[in-house]
Amino acid sequence: MVQKTQVRLFGIDAPELDHPYGKKAKWALISLCRGQAVRAEVTELDDYGRAVARCYLNDGRDLSAEMVRQGLAIDWPKFSGGRYRTLEVPGARKKLWLADARQKGRIHVWEQFEAKRNPAETDD
Repeated sequence: MVQKTQVRLFGIDAPELDHPYGKKAKWALISLCRGQAVRAEVTELDDYGRAVARCYLNDGRDLSAEMVRQGLAIDWPKFSGGRYRTLEVPGARKKLWLADARQKGRIHVWEQFEAKRNPAETDD
């Protein structure tokens, strides 16, 4: 959140909070931002009404790039034009396999993960 506004970082795909590495990604981002002013340049609204923004720390570091460098997000070329792909650490797409599956249109992988994690209650 930036000034109480939910912001999606431009051009990257990080794990959802309840997915593998989600909490680790959240805390890494908090650690990067702690005690600093973050400058957000809103580029658009996403399909869920969240502001998509290029976010920068006081020293000019791009938060999207920093998350990719740490292996806790992957480039999303559909939105970034490939801007962060060269920053991806080896094995990041394998580690963040749910995000990779979403980008490749394999939503069934995402749905299977959710179904295993939250099995539907059965009527007995």
